[in-house]
Amino acid sequence: MTGSRLRALAAGMVSLLLVAAEPAGAIHGLAGSVPTVGADEVRRLLEGRERPALVDLRPAAEYQKGHLPGARSIPVGELRRRFHEIPRGRVILYCACSGEDAQAAAQLLRDRGIADVSVLGEGFPGWVARGYPLER
Repeated sequence: MTGSRLRALAAGMVSLLLVAAEPAGAIHGLAGSVPTVGADEVRRLLEGRERPALVDLRPAAEYQKGHLPGARSIPVGELRRRFHEIPRGRVILYCACSGEDAQAAAQLLRDRGIADVSVLGEGFPGWVARGYPLER
Protein backbone atom coordinates (compact mmCIF):
# COMPACT_ATOMS: atom_id res chain seq x y z
CA MET A 1 0.00 0.00 0.00
CA THR A 2 1.37 3.42 -0.93
CA GLY A 3 1.89 6.20 1.58
CA SER A 4 -0.99 8.31 0.22
CA ARG A 5 -3.42 5.38 0.29
CA LEU A 6 -2.32 4.52 3.83
CA ARG A 7 -2.88 8.12 4.96
CA ALA A 8 -6.35 8.17 3.35
CA LEU A 9 -7.26 4.90 5.06
CA ALA A 10 -6.01 6.20 8.42
CA ALA A 11 -8.00 9.45 8.01
CA GLY A 12 -11.15 7.47 7.22
CA MET A 13 -10.66 5.28 10.30
CA VAL A 14 -10.18 8.33 12.53
CA SER A 15 -13.41 9.86 11.15
CA LEU A 16 -15.27 6.63 11.82
CA LEU A 17 -13.96 6.50 15.38
CA LEU A 18 -15.01 10.10 16.01
CA VAL A 19 -18.54 9.42 14.79
CA ALA A 20 -18.80 6.28 16.92
CA ALA A 21 -17.66 8.21 20.00
CA GLU A 22 -20.38 10.90 19.78
CA PRO A 23 -22.64 11.17 22.83
CA ALA A 24 -26.16 9.83 22.36
CA GLY A 25 -28.74 12.55 21.71
CA ALA A 26 -26.17 15.21 20.94
CA ILE A 27 -27.22 18.25 18.96
CA HIS A 28 -25.93 18.16 15.38
CA GLY A 29 -23.61 15.28 16.34
CA LEU A 30 -20.90 17.53 17.73
CA ALA A 31 -18.60 15.81 20.19
CA GLY A 32 -19.07 17.21 23.69
CA SER A 33 -22.42 18.74 22.81
CA VAL A 34 -25.36 19.01 25.14
CA PRO A 35 -27.86 16.15 25.23
CA THR A 36 -31.31 16.62 23.79
CA VAL A 37 -34.57 15.47 25.30
CA GLY A 38 -37.74 14.76 23.34
CA ALA A 39 -41.09 16.46 23.82
CA ASP A 40 -42.65 13.21 25.06
CA GLU A 41 -40.01 12.93 27.79
CA VAL A 42 -40.44 16.58 28.83
CA ARG A 43 -44.20 16.10 29.13
CA ARG A 44 -43.63 13.01 31.30
CA LEU A 45 -41.19 14.95 33.50
CA LEU A 46 -43.70 17.78 33.94
CA GLU A 47 -46.21 15.28 35.30
CA GLY A 48 -43.72 13.97 37.88
CA ARG A 49 -42.65 15.18 41.30
CA GLU A 50 -39.25 16.56 40.40
CA ARG A 51 -40.05 18.92 37.57
CA PRO A 52 -37.13 20.34 35.64
CA ALA A 53 -36.64 24.07 35.29
CA LEU A 54 -37.78 25.03 31.80
CA VAL A 55 -36.19 28.06 30.18
CA ASP A 56 -37.76 29.63 27.11
CA LEU A 57 -35.03 31.31 25.07
CA ARG A 58 -37.40 32.95 22.58
CA PRO A 59 -38.12 36.69 22.59
CA ALA A 60 -40.45 37.82 25.40
CA ALA A 61 -43.26 38.67 22.96
CA GLU A 62 -43.27 35.08 21.66
CA TYR A 63 -43.21 33.72 25.23
CA GLN A 64 -46.29 35.82 26.08
CA LYS A 65 -48.21 34.29 23.16
CA GLY A 66 -47.67 30.81 24.61
CA HIS A 67 -45.01 28.73 26.36
CA LEU A 68 -44.47 25.37 27.99
CA PRO A 69 -46.17 25.00 31.39
CA GLY A 70 -44.09 26.54 34.16
CA ALA A 71 -41.37 27.85 31.84
CA ARG A 72 -39.58 31.07 32.63
CA SER A 73 -38.69 33.55 29.92
CA ILE A 74 -35.02 34.38 29.54
CA PRO A 75 -34.43 35.38 25.91
CA VAL A 76 -31.19 34.03 24.52
CA GLY A 77 -29.76 37.55 24.20
CA GLU A 78 -30.29 38.12 27.94
CA LEU A 79 -29.02 34.76 29.16
CA ARG A 80 -25.49 35.88 29.97
CA ARG A 81 -26.84 38.67 32.21
CA ARG A 82 -29.71 36.69 33.76
CA PHE A 83 -28.31 33.15 34.14
CA HIS A 84 -28.42 33.55 37.95
CA GLU A 85 -32.25 33.40 37.73
CA ILE A 86 -32.09 29.75 36.68
CA PRO A 87 -32.44 27.34 39.59
CA ARG A 88 -29.80 24.68 40.11
CA GLY A 89 -30.86 21.17 39.27
CA ARG A 90 -32.14 19.79 36.00
CA VAL A 91 -32.61 22.50 33.35
CA ILE A 92 -34.19 22.10 29.94
CA LEU A 93 -33.76 24.89 27.42
CA TYR A 94 -35.99 25.41 24.42
CA CYS A 95 -36.47 27.88 21.63
CA ALA A 96 -37.54 28.16 18.03
CA CYS A 97 -33.96 29.01 17.12
CA SER A 98 -31.15 27.04 15.55
CA GLY A 99 -29.49 24.13 17.29
CA GLU A 100 -26.29 26.15 17.42
CA ASP A 101 -28.02 28.89 19.45
CA ALA A 102 -29.40 26.38 21.93
CA GLN A 103 -26.03 24.62 22.08
CA ALA A 104 -24.26 27.90 22.88
CA ALA A 105 -26.84 28.77 25.54
CA ALA A 106 -26.46 25.37 27.18
CA GLN A 107 -22.68 25.64 27.14
CA LEU A 108 -22.91 29.08 28.76
CA LEU A 109 -24.93 27.57 31.61
CA ARG A 110 -22.47 24.71 31.99
CA ASP A 111 -19.62 27.20 32.15
CA ARG A 112 -21.51 29.01 34.92
CA GLY A 113 -21.89 25.83 37.02
CA ILE A 114 -25.24 24.40 35.89
CA ALA A 115 -24.19 20.88 34.97
CA ASP A 116 -27.54 19.13 34.34
CA VAL A 117 -28.68 21.02 31.25
CA SER A 118 -30.29 19.66 28.11
CA VAL A 119 -32.18 21.03 25.14
CA LEU A 120 -35.68 20.21 23.92
CA GLY A 121 -34.70 18.51 20.67
CA GLU A 122 -37.70 19.56 18.60
CA GLY A 123 -37.86 22.98 20.23
CA PHE A 124 -41.06 24.90 20.77
CA PRO A 125 -42.40 24.07 17.28
CA GLY A 126 -42.18 20.34 18.04
CA TRP A 127 -44.07 20.78 21.31
CA VAL A 128 -46.84 22.70 19.56
CA ALA A 129 -47.01 20.21 16.67
CA ARG A 130 -47.81 17.44 19.15
CA GLY A 131 -50.68 19.48 20.60
CA TYR A 132 -49.15 19.51 24.07
CA PRO A 133 -50.42 22.09 26.57
CA LEU A 134 -49.33 25.70 26.58
CA GLU A 135 -49.62 28.48 29.13
CA ARG A 136 -50.37 32.03 28.11
